[in-house]
Amino acid sequence: MVHKTHGIILRTVKYSETSLIVTAFTEKFGKQTYIVSGVRSSKKGSNKAAFYQPGAILDLEVYHNDIKSMHRIKDVTWHILYKNIFSDVIKNSVAIFMVEVLQRIIRQPESNPELFYFCSEAFEKLDQSSNTVVSNYPLFFALQLPYFFGFRMQSPLNTKEPQFLNLSEGTFSLQEQNLPNFLNRQDSMLTAELLKALHVDDLENFKLNSTTRNRLLNHYMHYYNLHVQEFGSLKSLPILQQVLS
Repeated sequence: MVHKTHGIILRTVKYSETSLIVTAFTEKFGKQTYIVSGVRSSKKGSNKAAFYQPGAILDLEVYHNDIKSMHRIKDVTWHILYKNIFSDVIKNSVAIFMVEVLQRIIRQPESNPELFYFCSEAFEKLDQSSNTVVSNYPLFFALQLPYFFGFRMQSPLNTKEPQFLNLSEGTFSLQEQNLPNFLNRQDSMLTAELLKALHVDDLENFKLNSTTRNRLLNHYMHYYNLHVQEFGSLKSLPILQQVLS
């Protein structure tokens, strides 16, 4: 049966001489795998491979069967046509990081419209953001995404007092602990402030140097590893950190 749905492309792999296997996070069906036939052919009108770039948000017509693990895409058009993400090195590096995080954390083929709308808006806002916002964007995304998976860090009740973040629990403590998964005061308080940033525009207020941003992002990826089974190390992370330095 043919369905219409929006989809965010997470992964694309060449298949045979002219086809692709595409992983997409869809609005209706969650994370799904599709065979896309003939898109790498040299025949006129068949070259649609450019649609299937990681991070692209598309309008899809798909053949879907609940009992199958792989489906087919009948037709595709742009849902959001980016102005910058595919051409700007910095924004593209941030987008690839976001895509890899989603690829690692979304496991089940279940519909989650609320998560889809958050991700779709996150990519669209990234495309539109100024350079001062983009540098802090990975921190914002990494802190907001866990809300949809049940392990978001809890904001401290009173940020006027020194706080120390326990990554194992995702909570702040007034007592400093000399343990591996506790952050120092500076990084804990910066995280507490970043958790207050509920909108992308709020990131304009954070003047962080590259060393601090990289350190915080490493902490947050460690947090994911503590709470997401087999999350692993991101291939995109060192590239992103180099680009943002």
